[in-house]
Amino acid sequence: MRIRRTMAALVVALTALLAGAATAAPSTAATGTPYCGITWGSGGKAAGALSSAPLGAVRTGRHACYDRVVFEFNGKVTGYSVRYGETYTEGEGRALSPYTAGGALLRVSLRAPAYDDRHAATVPYRVGDHAANVLRYRTLRDVVFGGSFEGYTTFAVGVRARLPFRVFVLAGPGTHSRIVLDVAHQWQQ
Repeated sequence: MRIRRTMAALVVALTALLAGAATAAPSTAATGTPYCGITWGSGGKAAGALSSAPLGAVRTGRHACYDRVVFEFNGKVTGYSVRYGETYTEGEGRALSPYTAGGALLRVSLRAPAYDDRHAATVPYRVGDHAANVLRYRTLRDVVFGGSFEGYTTFAVGVRARLPFRVFVLAGPGTHSRIVLDVAHQWQQ
């Protein structure tokens, strides 16, 4: 009988403790302050549809709070999928991680080709080529061309660690458009 009462008291105490923890507000001290106010997160991001506008250029840039990769197209594009994980070459399925520097890998799939209507390449890269020099960047470690097949173009973007990132589309200049990938330098202040 005594054991039954003790068990009942423990169950009541544990239930009260769990209920109190579930309703407690999270502490800002435990989560820290976002670096530069960045609240992007590191989950996968995707948008847009397939386009026939070919890729024309890839360039990078350094900013105070993040590093940037810009994919410029000769026409209007809106489609992309970016997430952390292994990146494979388009059409062949070979892993790019052995050839890409960095502690984490962003798989960038652009929903547009890197070739024109006659299937002539519109960028000077071959599968496995390093598309940008990111020496002295805080976050970016590598940008490797994964190929273009059936209207999709892939890049492996090597970064220092799994960090917050954002992706968005910009119109211009002229009839061109750009898909922009920003990767933060760190998570918290």
